[in-house]
Amino acid sequence: MSKLTLVLPTKEHEKQLLDYVKEHREIGEEHLHGASLLEESPNYDDWLELVTASDPTITKPDWVTGTTFLAVRTEDQKIVGIINTRHFLNDFLRNYGGHIGYGVRPSERQKGYAGEMLRSGLLFCKSLGLEKVMMACAKDNVASRKTILNAGGVLEREFLHTDGEWVQVYWIELGE
Repeated sequence: MSKLTLVLPTKEHEKQLLDYVKEHREIGEEHLHGASLLEESPNYDDWLELVTASDPTITKPDWVTGTTFLAVRTEDQKIVGIINTRHFLNDFLRNYGGHIGYGVRPSERQKGYAGEMLRSGLLFCKSLGLEKVMMACAKDNVASRKTILNAGGVLEREFLHTDGEWVQVYWIELGE
């Protein structure tokens, strides 16, 4: 039985998502993976409009069409993570990011949520018609690397990012 449900963000999630950002900042994490720049948005309504826009012609310049889901724990409806699936890759994502980005709330890590989120994200990508998915993670992010490997990730390459961090790029075949 699934412990999580992926849902599209709504106005009703605002307080929980602001708490999600606060929890990351309290431990010194300024960038939220998979959150489509939630931490940089001037306000929640602007972010919500950005991530729920269904018309690809109004997507931000240099962005691709994507879908952002909240990972909500079934038992208490708490948001434990965010996952963003990109429907295709542009040059930037092909070099640095990939099809999927995700993050788990600091207090909810090491509970298997990332793996469940990724499995659901991969199913969504398959429903889009993708045959394989690219993912990237920091080389020193052992938890993320294990999650990707457990989902069938195959290392393609490593590179030194412009921020000085080593990044690993993986591909996951989605199969039949």
